[in-house]
Amino acid sequence: MTRPPFGPVSERDIRIVSIQLGRQARDVVGIPARCVCGAPTVVATAPRLSDGTPFPTFYYLTHPVATAAMSFLEAAQVMVECGELLAADPDVAAAYARAHVDYIADRESVAVVSELEGISAGGMPTRVKCLHALAAHALAAGPGANPIGDLALERSSWSPDVCRCPDYGVDVPDPADPADDETPDDETASRA
Repeated sequence: MTRPPFGPVSERDIRIVSIQLGRQARDVVGIPARCVCGAPTVVATAPRLSDGTPFPTFYYLTHPVATAAMSFLEAAQVMVECGELLAADPDVAAAYARAHVDYIADRESVAVVSELEGISAGGMPTRVKCLHALAAHALAAGPGANPIGDLALERSSWSPDVCRCPDYGVDVPDPADPADDETPDDETASRA
């Protein structure tokens, strides 16, 4: 299998994600989506956490403004609308089913965890359970990869193209300059 296209995780990334989450980031294996300022927006998390727990949510939304925007949409019953769309539009349902398969393939490119067989995230492939997970998948995999994630991002007050990051107190790398980020070592990635 081919690993999803994201680069290594730096110590700086882990510091920012920990600030975003309000707790120490754990088992981060990649940063598949970033804000235009370079701060992590989505992390890829190991399918089996270091404590042995299976973890199905491979793509995890961490950007605080993005997570608040998805929470707002959930409170506004957008998940109900999305569920109705899935039931009414066979093309959307088929694309959502493909997103489910692709999500599992991405996760399994890092590790296959038998307890997670057939499980993706966000309610895929037949229902809408978590816009945060679906938006994270859409951001990580790109437009068209997850129709419900795309819809949530379109309806959101947040955009990955406009930086609304708080001051993390950490030097954020320039996403256009790969040399501006630290080179992680194996120890850094494993203790995240």
